Amino acid sequence: MQIALAPMEGLVDNILRDVLTRVGGIDWCVTEFIRVNDRLLTPAYFHKLAPELLHGAHTAAGVPLRVQLLGSDPVCLAENAALACELGSQVIDLNFGCPAKTVNKSRGGAVLLKEPELLNQIVEHVRRAVPAHIPVTAKMRLGFDSPDGALVCATALAEGGAAHIVVHARTKTDGYKPPAHWEWIPRVQDVVKVPVFANGDIWSVEDWKRCREVGGAEDIMLGRGLVARPDLARQIVAAKAGEEVVEMTWAQMQPMLHEFWRQSMAQLTEKQAPGRLKQWLAMLTRNYPEAVELFTALRRETGLEQVSRLLGMKHPDPA
Repeated sequence: MQIALAPMEGLVDNILRDVLTRVGGIDWCVTEFIRVNDRLLTPAYFHKLAPELLHGAHTAAGVPLRVQLLGSDPVCLAENAALACELGSQVIDLNFGCPAKTVNKSRGGAVLLKEPELLNQIVEHVRRAVPAHIPVTAKMRLGFDSPDGALVCATALAEGGAAHIVVHARTKTDGYKPPAHWEWIPRVQDVVKVPVFANGDIWSVEDWKRCREVGGAEDIMLGRGLVARPDLARQIVAAKAGEEVVEMTWAQMQPMLHEFWRQSMAQLTEKQAPGRLKQWLAMLTRNYPEAVELFTALRRETGLEQVSRLLGMKHPDPA
């Protein structure tokens, strides 16, 4: 079984990737999508979104990072994929699942599921452009407004050369509304010979067990569920091994929050840092009552010193 940390634009940046991968249980993670339009991006831009490339394409905990590209121009995507490999990415992932309207309007993400031939061309071009030992993978949804084309799209990706496919078991129009349609995962697996990862609505060990029962996938990708429960991957690994599942306590979360805040102060602007902390705290409220209290106290705070004080840290101490 492999467990991956999902790419989530505007949420799982290098700071959160660093903190979450320290907990354990995650086999690999993915950058936020790197948008490719009509030009070759600069190494500096890649390093901005994926600073791990400067450290062997691994997080500080040693978890491998994959670069994810998003776009619709096969040639330009291929050129940027080749550059990403030169910069150290050991895998190239392609985004065909983003549901954001702004992204879809510019022919990126899930809107391309309307064009399976283009999906195939993109993967083929990227596959030819990168070294043979570098896997090219893809992330997709079940479709744009219907899952009717899911099997055709998955086949197009696999035939183009995708080494595996992550399937977010919803359509674009479903957004993030529950439930995820895990029953489609085995249908996709039936038409392709490459591994299929299940993604969507896995918030707990119980959800993972149901997903495995319904979807049959051995491999999974965790997104919001892992952000809201940072030890979810570790819990799932323990459950699969038949070991006791011990949940992380709020007290054990404190060093993670402090590290996240230290890195946020060091890397983000004074205006950005508090918002990023509140964003993560809001998701933690799903599983930690104590997070509700802290989030309420922090809601209107914008100063670094006040936020540090409420976190129990003496003063802003950027790393």
